[in-house]
Amino acid sequence: MNTPSVGSTREGVLYALACYGTWGLFPAFWKLVATVPPAEVLAHRILWSLLVVAATLAWQRRGGEVWALLGRRRTLLVLCGTTLCVSFNWLVFIAAVADGQVLQASLGYFLNPLVNVALGVLVLKERLRPLQWLAVTIAAAGIAGPVLGGGAVPWTAIALALSFGIYGLLRKRLPAVAPLAGLAVETGLVAPLALGYLIYCAAGGAAVFGGDIGVALALIAGGPVTALPLLWFAAAALRLRYSTLGFFQYLAPTGHFLLAVLAFGESPTPATLITFACIWAAILLYSLDGWRQARG
Repeated sequence: MNTPSVGSTREGVLYALACYGTWGLFPAFWKLVATVPPAEVLAHRILWSLLVVAATLAWQRRGGEVWALLGRRRTLLVLCGTTLCVSFNWLVFIAAVADGQVLQASLGYFLNPLVNVALGVLVLKERLRPLQWLAVTIAAAGIAGPVLGGGAVPWTAIALALSFGIYGLLRKRLPAVAPLAGLAVETGLVAPLALGYLIYCAAGGAAVFGGDIGVALALIAGGPVTALPLLWFAAAALRLRYSTLGFFQYLAPTGHFLLAVLAFGESPTPATLITFACIWAAILLYSLDGWRQARG
């Protein structure tokens, strides 16, 4: 296995910080279009992302990758599944930001790595070590405890964690699919529905661009804001060990949490704090187990 050089690793860290840092600031961006219905925002995000990705592929002369994917029936079928998952995930996240549920969004993405572990056990029949089992049990208790005590079920967090977890599981079955080409196919598959929905909104008299120049520009900016972090992630993945990259994934939900509390005035309830405490403890245990294994 090739060991990344010092210079390559430094570049990888910068790309990872740019990627996960941008994702961590996503709630602040989508707040700019909170006055637009979430389904309409999603339609714009899909169409402008497709435009940016298509332009990037053309500039890099990589259009052949997309045509190759379209010619592989099994791959295309799996990408239809990932399209449904990522579209649903985007819609739930956009709606959560608009509804002032950024804390739940943060919880969902903190929970996501542990959902990946659970899916690995249930679907891929992977085996867990004792400390990993303890981490998953604590995370499950963090979700179930407050609910059994009469609290509300954190549906938004669960929906985000499950949809992205299933998305990752499906993508794992397509290791040869490059992120950019995969995103091009995913957005391309759902683009006709997005365009049709915006035409329907316009025919019904709805302001497709939010009726404001600032909102319109923000909707258009949703394309590069979606595509660029993915490119940075791909660049980071080429330069860093996968285990190293995994530590950066908690930057995004941490950013969500800080924005929710410090910028948007969301106050976590005692039940929410208990859930977060369990998830954080589970992440710590799971990371500790990974560190111990890495040291041999």
